Amino acid sequence: MTATDGDSMELVTLLSEDGTERGSAPKDDVHTTSTPLHLAFSCYLLNDHGELLLTRRALSKRTWPGVWTNSFCGHPAPGEVMADAIRRRAEQELGTRVTELQMVLPDYRYRAVDASGIVENEICPVYVARIDAPLLPEPVEVSEHAWVDIDDAARAVRSAPFAFSPWLQEQLPLLVRANGFPPCPS
Repeated sequence: MTATDGDSMELVTLLSEDGTERGSAPKDDVHTTSTPLHLAFSCYLLNDHGELLLTRRALSKRTWPGVWTNSFCGHPAPGEVMADAIRRRAEQELGTRVTELQMVLPDYRYRAVDASGIVENEICPVYVARIDAPLLPEPVEVSEHAWVDIDDAARAVRSAPFAFSPWLQEQLPLLVRANGFPPCPS
């Protein structure tokens, strides 16, 4: 969160089409039916068994409520180092810490429209990390979570895409094809 004029308000970094920064705006003002391109990230957490953490978005979420998605995602504050933003968001959303953070899809970009008409329009590098503390999900963010086999997750996304976020539908096959999941420690 970035403080502005005494209030705590989350700001996102606005981007031009070529990915250069062009300012910032409040997150709540940006996510509309004509969302401008902005910077985000997605993170996939693995446990010591090589299982992937999927989370179900809380039903109170403004976009894609109740769908299963990657472990967590978010937006770096203007000027915030991406690794710091990921660590901050892991704590805020899942009450946990991450380690072994690796960027695996640096150029991922997507645009998706929710059933409500709200648009996501993001340059969204994708990371994989390991969990380093117990999970304590924030209920306003996450309604459920599950550790799953990566291949089982990929099959589920192919079989029932409507149950998953659009970014997970696109990112998971890319990660599997690129062998973006590091091996489990022995």
